Amino acid sequence: MTKSIGFIGLGQMGEPMARNILKGGFKVCVYNRTLAKTESLAREGAQVAKRPAGVVVPGGMVVTMLANDAALEEVVLGTNGIVKVLGKGGVHISMSTISPETARKLATAHEQNGSLYLAAPVFGRPEAAADRKLWICVSGPKAAYATATPVLQALGQGVHYFGEDPGAANVVKLAGNFLIASAIEALAEALALGQKNHVDRGALAGFFAQTIFACPIYVNYGRIIAEERYTPPGFKLALGLKDIGLALNTAQASQVPMPLASLLRDRLLASSAQGRQDMDWTAIALAVSENAGLK
Repeated sequence: MTKSIGFIGLGQMGEPMARNILKGGFKVCVYNRTLAKTESLAREGAQVAKRPAGVVVPGGMVVTMLANDAALEEVVLGTNGIVKVLGKGGVHISMSTISPETARKLATAHEQNGSLYLAAPVFGRPEAAADRKLWICVSGPKAAYATATPVLQALGQGVHYFGEDPGAANVVKLAGNFLIASAIEALAEALALGQKNHVDRGALAGFFAQTIFACPIYVNYGRIIAEERYTPPGFKLALGLKDIGLALNTAQASQVPMPLASLLRDRLLASSAQGRQDMDWTAIALAVSENAGLK
């Protein structure tokens, strides 16, 4: 196990994740496109690199947590990318939500350069990342998984392995985000129905969260939607639109009709067109309320 970890991408999720790796006793070198976001971690003992490849120790390990496929490809394959520097025995843990096709493309590039690629997308909002309560889905070479396990355990409450296909974990992640978005839509419609019939939104959400839907998604998202607390965002609506789009692309490629996902894409797209892209993705509930004449 390497004790020196490179970490690229210090957004709402990446910063607390990098911090937990640092707290886990690893040496951490971080890179972020906006240098100011590295300052707090630098004060806590992390090294700072000025380019993506600068975080790499040849034969070591690099974790990436980036917003989309294009950003990840640039960090891996670009002029200052990590793939040619990481080298033989190196492991790249990609924790971004990307398409399965991109994951397989990057895995091939790493294989051609002697390193290993491990997909490890996560479920959990920024507060879960800070509290080491992420659920982590993993796929890729078993050797990479064995090497990466101590790092993954420093980040979450559970790690689940889905086999050697590097795209598998991203299929799981997209399927999960589709289910979460479906729950958000269902909650928004149910609470609007209650409100139009003089039932308190909070009481309705609380009842279901304590009884027939007593699970984290309905508890946490139900509270947000009942309180109509859509800022600051824990997960931006623009990212939700991106992820549902990726799910639909994957569904089309594998000939799986997903009519509900199409509805969710249109709901997210309309909300984005109305200027809500930087709100939490639960803000699709605003459109539900508006359609019901509540706003």
